[in-house]
Amino acid sequence: MSQHWLPKRPTLTVNAPLVDQQPPETRTQRRRLRACHECDWVSALPPLKSGEKASCPRCSHVLVKRNRYPAQRSMALAIASLVALLLAVSYPFVSFSYSGVSNRIELSETASTLIAFHQPVVAIGVIMTIVVLPAVYLLGTLWLQFGLLRNDPLPFSRSTARSLSHLTPWMMADVFIIGALVSLIKVAGLADIELGLSFWAYCAFAILLLMTIQSIDADWMWFALEGEPLAPEGTQTGMSAAAQQLTSCPTCGLVNRLSPSGKQHCVRCHERLHPRLPHSVQRTWALLTAATVMYIPANIYPIMTTTSLGNSSPSTIVGGIVELIQGGSWPIAAVIFVASIIVPVGKLFAMAWLCSVVNRSHALNAQTRTRLYRITEFIGRWSMVDVFVVAILVALIRADSLMTINPGPAALAFGSVVVLTMLAAMTFDPRLLWDAPKTQDDEAPPIRT
Repeated sequence: MSQHWLPKRPTLTVNAPLVDQQPPETRTQRRRLRACHECDWVSALPPLKSGEKASCPRCSHVLVKRNRYPAQRSMALAIASLVALLLAVSYPFVSFSYSGVSNRIELSETASTLIAFHQPVVAIGVIMTIVVLPAVYLLGTLWLQFGLLRNDPLPFSRSTARSLSHLTPWMMADVFIIGALVSLIKVAGLADIELGLSFWAYCAFAILLLMTIQSIDADWMWFALEGEPLAPEGTQTGMSAAAQQLTSCPTCGLVNRLSPSGKQHCVRCHERLHPRLPHSVQRTWALLTAATVMYIPANIYPIMTTTSLGNSSPSTIVGGIVELIQGGSWPIAAVIFVASIIVPVGKLFAMAWLCSVVNRSHALNAQTRTRLYRITEFIGRWSMVDVFVVAILVALIRADSLMTINPGPAALAFGSVVVLTMLAAMTFDPRLLWDAPKTQDDEAPPIRT
């Protein structure tokens, strides 16, 4: 091997925290194997330097992304994020003035006001996704990284690390900011809007939270927490893990041998293991069907009702888009149209098509279908923009008899569509797209002579 390919020697001392010493690849005398979560291909991780990543050679899914000073970086960003969140919930978020009547709201009122209108489920969803779950995630990150910096992981670190990966899709601070901007633009022509300190603090929080998520080096974190047991004997690269009775842990990435009983947990993080997600296609179909059913009332019933000078005007999702177009707000209408119509409908059709072609997949088209799956999984959460718009407007526009906005029954229905489609994408196992279709010979029982 030429000197060009040798990993650089670490500049940190041997007394540095375990997580900041040499990367895992240079601390072991063996190859570290991974089975791709999206195509099940077994490959060996190369030595990685800071800023580098290793991708699956079969489907290009990122297996590992290496960061410099992962513990310190994640801890610093988590602290900054918590400070920004504390400021966001402590000061006024936004205020408006209309015909001499003014109102000022705090961030928490976007959820608490919905409870007063008998929308507790929507209120819980809003406060959980924009405040509670992000705060739990950041506190868990601090708990983990502090223990790693001490070279002595704190209690429950393994359970905390497992929980972080499950929380990530449900944190929607960035989506809430888009919803806030859409809301403010919608009422800017009717009233005077003033942004409070909380608004700018929450914008900073959304950015810092995203940076915190990206800064976590999960591969290095699990190696520092629990080490890395040897890969099962006889594991071969360049072929499917399922063909070798192996599977990759969906949380820590460790390659495990599957037991004949089928009930097994990862030897490192204790996550439940399956060769393929049980009844993946059936569960995905069920969730898609439920989402389709909920999408009908989400469009038929009003998502909010505007009352001005005693006259009530209910507005559906499509009706609100038409009103924005008639008022000349083409950019906002386009955002709502994409988030509330294109994204959920496109995701329903895309996931339904993927479920229908699973048994007819082969390597030639699996790459394209996997890309489609990644897109549908990524865009699903952005449909929550419309729900956040309703939550903000209901809390903000409270001008007595002059103008008020009340939430409609479509808010709960549309929020259910978003959650159900997200669960459908999580339930679908993309590795099925790469499995060879079963033939009648494969399914027929053996003939005994």
